[in-house]
Amino acid sequence: MSASRALIERYYDAFNRADWEAMLACLTDDVAHDINQGHRELGRDTFRDFLARMQRSYREQLRDIVVMTSADDRRAAAEYVVHGQYLADDEGLPPAHGQRYVLPGGAFFDIRDGRIARVSNYYNLHDWIAQVGGR
Repeated sequence: MSASRALIERYYDAFNRADWEAMLACLTDDVAHDINQGHRELGRDTFRDFLARMQRSYREQLRDIVVMTSADDRRAAAEYVVHGQYLADDEGLPPAHGQRYVLPGGAFFDIRDGRIARVSNYYNLHDWIAQVGGR
């Protein structure tokens, strides 16, 4: 198994255990985080704040994770299925009342010095909104 594949699998294993410190340990200090249909945030501390916001509003598990890496091990991609529950209102989104959802997602990664230097997450926001009863 490539080092990058093992890194991404470790990252998602930490996510599924809600072990935010182990997840953050997989990131470079200056990590670039591209939020789905949003903006780019920079830095591990900013990512920590993002995880706190997510933990407040969502409970999620990723299943059927498939990790792919480039031949030079400097880039990776993952595809997965998100199984989640919407726990508390998130800004700009429909009201939360414990709705459950299942939707496919994916991410792209840059790897530098054995850590994740960029993570770009993608999922279908319109599908998610339809599942939680927003429109």
